[in-house]
Amino acid sequence: MGLATRRRTRWVFGLLALLALAVLFDAATLWRAAQTNALIASGQTIPDAPGQPPELRFAQAHAVAQAQAASGARDAALNRYRALQSDARLGPAARFNSANLLVRQAIEVRASAQPGQAIALLELAKEYYRDVLRDDPAQWDARYNLERAQRLLPDPDEDDAAPSGQEHNRERAVTTMRGYSPGLP
Repeated sequence: MGLATRRRTRWVFGLLALLALAVLFDAATLWRAAQTNALIASGQTIPDAPGQPPELRFAQAHAVAQAQAASGARDAALNRYRALQSDARLGPAARFNSANLLVRQAIEVRASAQPGQAIALLELAKEYYRDVLRDDPAQWDARYNLERAQRLLPDPDEDDAAPSGQEHNRERAVTTMRGYSPGLP
């Protein structure tokens, strides 16, 4: 009987040790999250480092975008967002914010002396919006902004994009099709 009691005691102590480790892990995670939140709330600009949490890098990219919006220098914010686009949780938001920055920059470029340079910016922004919508079709903000970008630079019509050599083949395709009778009187 003493042997069974010892085994139970060992099991209980083992479970208590695992529970203590789980509590320590949760406490460390909460402490790190609190530090990250404090850095975000402080608004300090911290240079990018590989070990920083993606949430902090995203917040700093947003802060850089807000600070540089007045000056028109959005390249630093775009680079920070670009570094986050592969992240599973923050990637869609980084692509969405990048596209918003590109559209704003394209609007400014269209008003400048060389409006043709806005085409590449708008095309890239539309591609980012489409990527966001592929990941989450219910993202209405991206859908609305894609519509706005489409108004600024519509996609070319498919009829205009087709080479003229296919016109002859298009006519021929109808004549070489096999007949189909739907069985109507």
